Amino acid sequence: MKPSVDVETSIVSYLTARPSRDLVRAAHQEVTGEWWAGRDAYDLYISQLVVDEASAGDPGAAALRLQALGDLPLLELTPEAVGLARQLLHAAALPSKAAGDAVHIALSAAHGMRYLLTWNCAHIANATMRPKIEEICRAGGFEPPVICTPLELVEE
Repeated sequence: MKPSVDVETSIVSYLTARPSRDLVRAAHQEVTGEWWAGRDAYDLYISQLVVDEASAGDPGAAALRLQALGDLPLLELTPEAVGLARQLLHAAALPSKAAGDAVHIALSAAHGMRYLLTWNCAHIANATMRPKIEEICRAGGFEPPVICTPLELVEE
């Protein structure tokens, strides 16, 4: 059985964006493309939130993002996931302005995803927030996903 990966919106955004002139962003785009090329080593999932976020903005860019996502299976927004997202916000594991990020994490945990893949290091892949996120997930009865970037999720 392949490891399950919940693909957050920033991944498809980096994957399909025009090449950046910013060196760090360009490197992230390159790493994302390399990871995506090897994605068959994983079972990939997305949520309706990812579809909604990927659909926003410039219509041409949105079309590229949605095309890249293809027909990846959707993680259902369950009452358990909604409750966990609320707990993540209520317990201050994430700031209130990051409600969508709380939903991404909660969906991954509620569905038993092994990994949550993201470039969102402000509120999701944030080492200072991770212990509280994991604590709240476990207190809610869920094993938290390993939250990581494509740089960290490599198959040898």
